Amino acid sequence: MTKAFHPYRPTAIAILNGVGRALGWRANLTPDNLIASARKRTGLVDFGEDDFRPALDQLCSSAIQDANMHPFGRWIFRKRLLDMLATRLRVQDLITQHPEILDLPIEPPLVIAGLQRTGTTMLHRLLAADPATRALASWEAVNPMPHPKEEPGNPQWRIKQARTAEKGLKYLAPEFFSIHPVEATAPEEDVLLMEYSFLSQVPQATLHLPLYSAWLSKQDMRPAYAYLKVLLQVLQWQRPGQRWVLKTPAHLENLDVLLAVFPNARIIQTHRDPQRTTASFSSMLAHGFGVFSDQVDAPRIARDWLAINANMVEAAWQVRQQHPQAFMDVSYYDLMKDPMTQVERIYAFAGITLSDEARAAMEASRQVNKQNRHGKHNYTLEEFGLSREEVERSYATYRERFNIPHE
Repeated sequence: MTKAFHPYRPTAIAILNGVGRALGWRANLTPDNLIASARKRTGLVDFGEDDFRPALDQLCSSAIQDANMHPFGRWIFRKRLLDMLATRLRVQDLITQHPEILDLPIEPPLVIAGLQRTGTTMLHRLLAADPATRALASWEAVNPMPHPKEEPGNPQWRIKQARTAEKGLKYLAPEFFSIHPVEATAPEEDVLLMEYSFLSQVPQATLHLPLYSAWLSKQDMRPAYAYLKVLLQVLQWQRPGQRWVLKTPAHLENLDVLLAVFPNARIIQTHRDPQRTTASFSSMLAHGFGVFSDQVDAPRIARDWLAINANMVEAAWQVRQQHPQAFMDVSYYDLMKDPMTQVERIYAFAGITLSDEARAAMEASRQVNKQNRHGKHNYTLEEFGLSREEVERSYATYRERFNIPHE
């Protein structure tokens, strides 16, 4: 039975929203204002290529027209857009001073690309524990560029900022962490770096943006992946690593572009019963939307993303036909049963030696990153207006292709 979703709202935020509405306060989301504010904040004017502008325009327009954010949510959204624009200015300034950054090689990365809730976070953290592996840390996703007062090699200011953001999310949506942990120093999804191009799934996974979503589905994603590579080079310049391990379900719909930008990448596709992943991810989405808006239509969100995800696995399959050597599969159930055996399979597939040091680090990581350590979250498809039959129809071909069992 479908349940009405009522976002959790701390009393202080509810009062703040009430005052904001009474005063008619609305954070300015016009692109020109955001760009001017970013330039004023940084004292910089040069964005380099301005190919991000159409995406920014579409995102802001859709947010203003459709997102129905409460005042505090609108302020959070503006702050994030402003932070991203300021980062682009600082990145361009750094590259102007150090053009050699763009010559840094990005060795063929390991790319974890499975649907949400298929064990990708566990596998990501496991692989990232290898000292020879470079993963995006959550604090780097929030602030890829050093703070002006930060000493080289000492990112404590950024880590502190990320811890504050972590606490803020726990305050605003305490149940979110039982679904998907967001921790300042832990590995994070690189889709958050793609957000800096304003071409990513992140906005539509947290806000009602039908105009932006429709526009995004028709875009060439090469600028997003090209800028992802630039940001990886900037991060590698700050903190070197032998190889990157990337992870985000969003890659599933753009694997052809990813392989064009990162030739010889090795892609690990994880699989789990879609009946379970759909219910879990629908819950995660509803809680994420609830951070920004008081009006969360959970069934609509669940149905929209059921279609998006079904299209993503089909897009991934089409790319697999052209690049079969680039892919390997990992079953969620095999991963839960014996993680290290799956790691050994991945390293053999990628031609990487699994050192004793890496193995020990991974075993230590397993003890820290245990399943459900932030609490267990219960959910059903019916709570989000979906039926088992509807989900089964959407994923029937996918289940058959990969012989995915029913939980």
